[in-house]
Amino acid sequence: MDEENTPSSGHQVSEMSVKLGEMQELFRLNVTGTLHAETMEMMKKARCGVPDDASHKDRALNYKWSTKSLTYRIENYTPDMSVTEVDNSIERALKVWARVTPLKFTRIYSGVADIMISFAVGDHGDGSPFDGHNGFLAHAFGPASGVGGDTHFNDDETFTFTSPNGYNLFLVAAHEFGHALGLNHSTDPGALMNARYTYRDINSFVLPRDDVSKIQALYGSNPEIPDKPDPTPPSTPNACDPSLVLDAVTPLRGETYFFKNKFFWRRHPQMPQTEQFLIKSFWPELPDDIDAAFEDPSTDLVYIFKGQKVWALSGYDVVNRVNLRSFTLPAKVKKINAALYADTGKTLFFVGKSYYSYDTNKKKMDKGYPKLVEERFPGMTGKVTAAFQYRSFTYLFSGTNIFEFSETVLMRMLGNNYFLQC
Repeated sequence: MDEENTPSSGHQVSEMSVKLGEMQELFRLNVTGTLHAETMEMMKKARCGVPDDASHKDRALNYKWSTKSLTYRIENYTPDMSVTEVDNSIERALKVWARVTPLKFTRIYSGVADIMISFAVGDHGDGSPFDGHNGFLAHAFGPASGVGGDTHFNDDETFTFTSPNGYNLFLVAAHEFGHALGLNHSTDPGALMNARYTYRDINSFVLPRDDVSKIQALYGSNPEIPDKPDPTPPSTPNACDPSLVLDAVTPLRGETYFFKNKFFWRRHPQMPQTEQFLIKSFWPELPDDIDAAFEDPSTDLVYIFKGQKVWALSGYDVVNRVNLRSFTLPAKVKKINAALYADTGKTLFFVGKSYYSYDTNKKKMDKGYPKLVEERFPGMTGKVTAAFQYRSFTYLFSGTNIFEFSETVLMRMLGNNYFLQC
């Protein structure tokens, strides 16, 4: 982080509009240059304190360390965690980068290290003061002599070792060390180097492909063959992928959400751009790879299904947890493939090539089910993998295809990215 990039006051309105537009582009929001609701929502979320430089966004910076052997020193500790927990978190965070590059990190206990690590509050003497609780979590300086590489954590925040509550030090540190090695923020919502903090399962964490490719562009790959090969780096789903098969689709308060693996796309009918996020950036309690979802507009709740478990959402809050039996599905149904709230007040649950009809008002399953999907939706011969209604049409997803029905009449078959505006 360069010191000349620190915030300043007295900007003209036109300059502020440009900066807002750059930030909206970085976070894949609707680019307007104005402070719309989605931008305000993003700004409320905790994030890295390294400035977003539009001239460098989504690529590696143009400088790196000239040596592959770097030292680090932990100058002080946060009271939130034990010394052992901090040491462990920092060591594991550095290993994230060492595992995929030729870089080696050695800890020293006195003197000046390449990467000096400290916890501080407010103005801590580097020209970039922290902003208190629930703001900037940390910042780091890029490769250079002197302050270069130094990494500071905002001790007004609550850091944790394993808990998803507060901010996990391993995840924050791994992100900041990316900056200390020469990486800027990424627009990829799945990247560790995305500016937004998102909790992830630290026990199964694997550096995403976007981060791997960018750090290896600077330093190359690790020449040592590990005894146990690392899992394949996860990639962020691409809306333009013709082989994309969605996990679930649901309306939510006028918007439409399309789920795939750890991610979802969010589409507003009055905005030209479709935004992509990690599921856990909005709902940390939800699982990845969900089975189905639907919105019950009569209660303003969205239900998320995975296996036997069901989560009830009110906007961005999990307000209840139930199970499949709560919808009076038979015990033999262990999971559903898709769900659809129809404008008749019925909710359809798709299981294989059959479906059940649930009376949302009476809170019980209709008699005579299951029935074959093809009986109600002629021409729909495959398994329904996602479903929703939009503007009086029913859309059934089956693999990479979307079947559009007007009541029971098949109108047309669409490509899988029809709604994602690829």
